[in-house]
Amino acid sequence: MTISNDQGVDLTWYKARRSNGSGACVEVATAAGSILVRDSKDPHGPVLTYTKAEWDAFLDGAKKGEFDSFCV
Repeated sequence: MTISNDQGVDLTWYKARRSNGSGACVEVATAAGSILVRDSKDPHGPVLTYTKAEWDAFLDGAKKGEFDSFCV
């Protein structure tokens, strides 16, 4: 599900500590029990919305290396 980033909700966005400041990363926030993800280069662009269960499944897969083949 995608929601507009300009819905008048004041969110606190976070990005990885290892982010190098180039703007090529994602930012994450929480709202109403959902996990929100946006492109740091386009902070007013679309926002992806995930349930906590979906986010937990993604993080579990990332920690287990399931997405390592996508790394260049």
